[in-house]
Amino acid sequence: MKKLLLFITMTMCLSAQLQAQTKFNERPKLVVGIMVDQMRWDYLGRYYDQYGDDGLKRLINKGFSCDNCLINYIPTITAIGHTSAYTGTTPAFHGICGNDFQIDGVPVYCTDDKSVDPVGSDNRKKGCMSPKNLLASTIGDQIRLHTDFKSKVIGVSYKDRAAILPAGRSANGAYWLDTENGQFITSTYYRTELPDWAKNYNLELKKNKELQKVGKQVGLYPLCGHITTDMAIAALKGESLGKGEATDMLCVSFSQTDVIGHEWSTRGEHTDEAYIELDKDIARLLKALDDQVGEGNYLLFLSADHGAAHNFQFMIDHKLGGGAWKWSEEIAPQLEKELKDKLNTDLKVISSVLAYRIYLNKKYIAEQGLDEAKVRKTIVDFLKTASHVQFVADFEHVQDAAIPDLIRYRALMGYHPRRSGDIFVVPEPGWYEFSRWSSPVGTTHGEWNPYDAHIPLLFYGWNVKHGATSREVHITDIAPTICQKLHIQQPNACVGEAITEVVGD
Repeated sequence: MKKLLLFITMTMCLSAQLQAQTKFNERPKLVVGIMVDQMRWDYLGRYYDQYGDDGLKRLINKGFSCDNCLINYIPTITAIGHTSAYTGTTPAFHGICGNDFQIDGVPVYCTDDKSVDPVGSDNRKKGCMSPKNLLASTIGDQIRLHTDFKSKVIGVSYKDRAAILPAGRSANGAYWLDTENGQFITSTYYRTELPDWAKNYNLELKKNKELQKVGKQVGLYPLCGHITTDMAIAALKGESLGKGEATDMLCVSFSQTDVIGHEWSTRGEHTDEAYIELDKDIARLLKALDDQVGEGNYLLFLSADHGAAHNFQFMIDHKLGGGAWKWSEEIAPQLEKELKDKLNTDLKVISSVLAYRIYLNKKYIAEQGLDEAKVRKTIVDFLKTASHVQFVADFEHVQDAAIPDLIRYRALMGYHPRRSGDIFVVPEPGWYEFSRWSSPVGTTHGEWNPYDAHIPLLFYGWNVKHGATSREVHITDIAPTICQKLHIQQPNACVGEAITEVVGD
């Protein structure tokens, strides 16, 4: 009897394992990537009892949750997070080093491209966008390569960078909201005219009284998520995604959670409403996928580009650490005095400070006849003594810096020698950059700490068994996991590893 029970148990385990594995020629009809901008991992639990059964709860209760997914680079920024999730690599390799950064000393916006024209609008500021600065391929690029470009890949988001970068360089289309006109647009990088389904949805937006009321501030309201969902569903149906012979991909990013978080932080009615409404949007999207492609015929993942710190005043009020790190108002004037005293120069030796990284003005340094090495050392030495700076290092000498290996590793993984600046700063826990543009009751992100780097990661659908793991995995493991399940090559700069609990090996 014991042998029989053992045989039955082993057979059931083997059967479950085989169900999770796939043959080389088996693929879902559609892959769906969902990014929720600024979603902390603990929001899955914080709002669990308020979620409905058909949205995030469905993904949690029927899918696979990686409960210890971390971002393995710094800085933790929107453009970087979206890119890293879909390329399986970090700024050191994919080259998207921030929302704004420099390339060989020239300031750039991550998706800015003056060689293309806007489509669906004459707004060049909003519409001259493409993935030209992206150096690595994405999941979607690999799917299209594998199928000899028979697959369709579409990106949709409120933010241009959140639609463009996930979809990749070979995408069939990426669509983002021109907030000045209240219309979804694209650029001539993809096509010369909006498809009919996009034109039709834009006509609906022109009649949307709620959108007319909030106007350019739509990102501060759950309405932003509603229209993102509507546009994603319109793309799903209009492009007949999941209906062809080859596997297609839909990349969707919800940005209102980030805009609301920057304004109102991690607590309060605005953030609560944002995630309850997000859950409803995800439920609507899942129903549309079920209707269009069929439940079990699509493979979906949900993650975030970064988390967020609690508001510093909220932390202080509750006797917890934190504060406003004020570069422009407090640190920069003190540094300028130090530069004057030590090198007889001024702050013009610094061209910009972006996401805790200092970019030197090397042209100015050369014109002034200054020794760049001395400039670097003077800045680093001063910042080591600055209030609430925990670590600081020159990227060129990071291996010799007295900083923890974890910080060193993440800094190097986020460092591209022509795009990431020269010196990086790590504030104390709970301290974050605050300027005159910051909301006093809001928050931000960008650091290594768990509040910024611990993100949700859920897999659901085609050949995904229910379960969870607390093993540490990384944002860069998403792309190789999806590619492994599809039995296609990983993106060309991928450094992540397939999550074995998900792929079934």
